[in-house]
Amino acid sequence: MRQQAPAAADVAAPLSPAPVVSVKPVVLEAPGRGEDLRVKVSAPVTGTELPAVVFSHGFGSSLDGYGPLTDFWAAHGFVVVQPTHLDSRTVGLAQDDARTARLWRFRVEDLKRVLDQFDRLEAAVPGLSGRTDRSRIAAAGHSFGGQTAGNLLGLRVVDPVSGMAEDLSDPRITAGVLLATAGEGGAALTPFAAEHFPFMNPLFDGMRTPALVVAGDRDDSPLSVRGPEWTTDPYVLSPGGKSLLTLFGAEHSLGGIAGYDARETTDENPERVALVQRATWAYLRHALGVEDGSWTAVQKSLVDSAAPLGRIESG
Repeated sequence: MRQQAPAAADVAAPLSPAPVVSVKPVVLEAPGRGEDLRVKVSAPVTGTELPAVVFSHGFGSSLDGYGPLTDFWAAHGFVVVQPTHLDSRTVGLAQDDARTARLWRFRVEDLKRVLDQFDRLEAAVPGLSGRTDRSRIAAAGHSFGGQTAGNLLGLRVVDPVSGMAEDLSDPRITAGVLLATAGEGGAALTPFAAEHFPFMNPLFDGMRTPALVVAGDRDDSPLSVRGPEWTTDPYVLSPGGKSLLTLFGAEHSLGGIAGYDARETTDENPERVALVQRATWAYLRHALGVEDGSWTAVQKSLVDSAAPLGRIESG
């Protein structure tokens, strides 16, 4: 049975931040993609056996987005890799481009290409070679990026071209964080979403890799007729071993994770962003087997606080 506990504003403070070095763009050749893959790599300047996060941005963003999360993770002991997908505004893909129908699949291939060429990415950052623990790599993403990351966890997409739902999970990914991620498709979609985003038909029954799902209880997407509960589907409909952080009052940007000055943020709330930063950091350390104390402390602080910002469930 899934257990519930109240969440709160105060969470356990992580380790002191370290200076971070970032390199961008690291350009990876991508035959058949039509564009080389541009990647940003960030890491703390100190530390060894560093776990890694491959982060997939939301529709239209780029390797420059999500600083409130990715900078935090890097400053607290993670190697963070951020590819720019073909739907990015920086790429400028035309709406009638032949690749549009397969954007969701190109995104997954981008993440796999990053994993395949991790040696090159690591070597591009001065002083990083040999400091990453390749046995501890997570996939994370926001919005469309949550579906992309979810594919590496076992989420399957009913391809609108082939009608097939291929398993694209990757054994190199052993944990995930899915932020404001779309739920199931079909009748749950608005007519606009069904017409313009036919790849939004995920199946969660095979998503067995441990993951933290983060959802806002006011994330009332124009793509679904079901309201905010739609973004809890990755937790509710997937096999066990998942946790869900529901943020009270949060809309799609979860308080402002998409960028320090992102225009799409409609619910700016620094305390909420701080909770997402620290909870995701602690969860990743727990799920990747670094240590459990931080995740335990976060959960305890959420229970003990008198000023809840949300709730955590696990099951």
